[in-house]
Amino acid sequence: MKIATSFCLPALLAAAACLSNVSALRAETGTLRMQLVYGGDPVKPAPIDVNKDVQFCGKHGLTNEALIVNPTNKGIKNAVVYVYTGRGTPDLPETEPAGANHVLANENCRFEPRYIIAQTGDKLTVTNPDPVGHNANLNFLRNDPQNFTIPTGQEKSVDLVEAEPAPIPVECNIHPWMKAYVVVLEHPFAAVSDEDGMIEIEGLPAGEELTFRIFHEAGRIDEVTIDGKSESWRRSRFEVEIKPGMNDLGTVTVPADALSGE
Repeated sequence: MKIATSFCLPALLAAAACLSNVSALRAETGTLRMQLVYGGDPVKPAPIDVNKDVQFCGKHGLTNEALIVNPTNKGIKNAVVYVYTGRGTPDLPETEPAGANHVLANENCRFEPRYIIAQTGDKLTVTNPDPVGHNANLNFLRNDPQNFTIPTGQEKSVDLVEAEPAPIPVECNIHPWMKAYVVVLEHPFAAVSDEDGMIEIEGLPAGEELTFRIFHEAGRIDEVTIDGKSESWRRSRFEVEIKPGMNDLGTVTVPADALSGE
């Protein structure tokens, strides 16, 4: 028995050290960063043909916000990137529901903000600070679909109980140009690109190869160029092995013909 114990002890210690290193790595987190840029001349959003409540809505210079490209650096605004949790993907660390209340305003005859990222257990409150009535048609797939009118100065809240398989469009049936999206996930690992096309997702578990999905309402992003090299993001998904600290993909160029502002 003494010989067997002496023989096994180094192996046991090595295994324990290995498990300790793995646990320590998983306890660390990483940040995914990228800048999405448009691979063509910046497009100028077209003006909206305002044909409802013209006296109020017509004075705000409304434009089509389906595709917004920064005229200075070609950054693509309002692209959503989130960790995909489909079949065969690693388990994410459990996170407590934030119980946040996200406000979607019918403001100046447009939805503000254009995109809302929420977790299950959160609440969505749709408000109407405008002097005209609005409608919110939420085409949920897993949560109960909603379609309600919001008189001026009033609001309506919706509980977000289930994660949705894709960003859910929100529309106003009274003013058909109005549109927004609600992203409901079981986890907090998601972000929407800013006016410079920058995206950062913090708190990702290090030591895992995670699958990410990208969504943009103006088209499907499945072919990109990173550092001069073409990459295929099949089904708008890509994989990144997350290391502790910053994981910077750099500049990700999206072909101009992939996105349409119409």
